Amino acid sequence: MAYVHEFGIVACIEKDKEYIHYEPEKYDCIIVDGDFLDKLMSKDFGEKMHQLDTFAHKTNRPYKNLAYFGITLIPPSSHKQFLHIVSEANDEYKSEELEELMKKITEAIKGDKWMIHFGV
Repeated sequence: MAYVHEFGIVACIEKDKEYIHYEPEKYDCIIVDGDFLDKLMSKDFGEKMHQLDTFAHKTNRPYKNLAYFGITLIPPSSHKQFLHIVSEANDEYKSEELEELMKKITEAIKGDKWMIHFGV
């Protein structure tokens, strides 16, 4: 694994907070190899990812996709779409890491919680 992305669940999103600190332990993050994220952002899945409503570092900074080199906040309204994209990718690539990401997204859906993504 040359580089990784990490995904966690935010217990309580702070609307005015700027999420700029690398704190994966605070959000019980899972690790996903960068190669799998590259595949999610490739031509096969990239267009779908570019339609994913997210926020870059703060809830007042709308974004599309994941901030590859930063921190992304993923609202509950985007989780089902994100889960669908990851599920499609997992059907093709068969990865334990993508399976874990699907579990983490499902956990966020059940709890109606925001997710956080730490890019490379």
